[in-house]
Amino acid sequence: MILIVDFGSQYNQLIARRVRESRVYCQIEPPTISVDAVRRLKPEGIILSGGPASIYWKKSPKVDPGLFDIGVPVLGICYGMQVMIGALGGAVARADKREYGMAELTVLHPEGLFKGVDRNTPCWMSHGDSPAKLPPGFHATASTENTPIAAMADPTRKFYGLQFHPEVVHTPKGKIMLRNFLFDVCGCRRTWTMKSFAEESAREIEAAVGKSRVILGLSGGVDSSVAALLIHKAIGKRLTCIFVDNGLLRKDEAKKLKSVFKEHLDLNIRFVNAGKRFLSELKEVVDPEKKRKIIGRVFLEVFEAEALKIRDAEFLAQGTLYPDVIESQSAFGGPTAVIKSHHNVGGLPKKMKLKLVEPLRYLFKDEVRKLGKTLGLPENLVWRQPFPGPGLAVRIIGDITQRRLAVLREVDHILLEEIRRAGYYQKLWQSFAVLLPIKSVGIMGDKRTYEHIAAIRAVTSKDAMTADWAKLPHKLLGVISNRIINEVRGVNRVVYDISSKPPSTIEWE
Repeated sequence: MILIVDFGSQYNQLIARRVRESRVYCQIEPPTISVDAVRRLKPEGIILSGGPASIYWKKSPKVDPGLFDIGVPVLGICYGMQVMIGALGGAVARADKREYGMAELTVLHPEGLFKGVDRNTPCWMSHGDSPAKLPPGFHATASTENTPIAAMADPTRKFYGLQFHPEVVHTPKGKIMLRNFLFDVCGCRRTWTMKSFAEESAREIEAAVGKSRVILGLSGGVDSSVAALLIHKAIGKRLTCIFVDNGLLRKDEAKKLKSVFKEHLDLNIRFVNAGKRFLSELKEVVDPEKKRKIIGRVFLEVFEAEALKIRDAEFLAQGTLYPDVIESQSAFGGPTAVIKSHHNVGGLPKKMKLKLVEPLRYLFKDEVRKLGKTLGLPENLVWRQPFPGPGLAVRIIGDITQRRLAVLREVDHILLEEIRRAGYYQKLWQSFAVLLPIKSVGIMGDKRTYEHIAAIRAVTSKDAMTADWAKLPHKLLGVISNRIINEVRGVNRVVYDISSKPPSTIEWE
């Protein structure tokens, strides 16, 4: 187990991914973590992350100096290296020349972290401060043209520092450096697998829940589906899943999910058909934020009414993932601007008095997919693209009606069918259709038409924090457009969205 201390770097999750790619478990914690809490975690090593602060700022995040007396190896990266220098008696000062972007690293001592690394190798810098004086016991192990101390080491205490970022792809030998720290310095073993995680988590869930019942809001998405299977593995039929059909799902979606979860995976599920209620509440509502809030409120009301029918339920399960946890505890975390409200089970009324079970809270999305495969979740659900909680309501710009929903369902069905047929479904983060609130003139069979415009959105991404529009082949786009216009009554024009995130969002509303 490796502990990563989060100082607010944009690369924190990437450090964790690199560690876990090496099949070593890691956990990210804020710099306020106490020394006693660190000891309880029993890490084989500690990584201090980068961050946007300068250590000489009054309110810059620091760690308890006692962290360096625990007796385990420590690696400081960028700001983390500077924190280590300041805590152990060295000095950091504003650099004469800032260093951002690619730099050539010269390795001065080819041992420790640099075992197997070329004497000269590219690295990715991002700092305006530099070490001015090393703490006692340290020596410089690498340099760049602008930074005489680009890396440092105290091999006796197994303390190391890198002024650059080994976790990014722009440092080609960075993975070797991190693996040298994990295996040569810390003595870690490659035991982190989804099979071991599933077995350990099942034991923990069973111990925590005891004989009580657990309720889970099942959406059919990867996260809630994997959470359901994992909890089912631990407590069986004492898990009750509630699936709320809000009438805003894609074509035959509720029917397919019912077949998979109830008939093939033997989950205990209650299906609630509340489509009419949702559509009634959404009548003539066009503001996207109002749509989301109405859908969230009605969902909670429907979910609560069904959940209260389940006796002896003491726990609520959620498919919370690690990025959500990390962002909520970041060193520089705090209120952020509301771009759009999110719809999940996390806002259940307090009167339900349920304790929380979040079995995926330490996993990233790609790990959740691997866990799903390990637990036997069908491939089509393991690789299911994200689908918003408010469903098609936020993919219909303007008023939501049964007619417009029917049109969009057919458009979406054709799009996904062709995306799958062309082998692009798993290559894309999301691909979906949007029904626009405007009509355009067309001509079909020598007759004038005045019908809807459908927009196609396809993006590539790693984590949805940023996304780029997918460069789909023109031939594929042509097939999709022709099929939609020919087969869906009510659409006579198809456009392709070529906006990236930022500045656009992935979903239109």
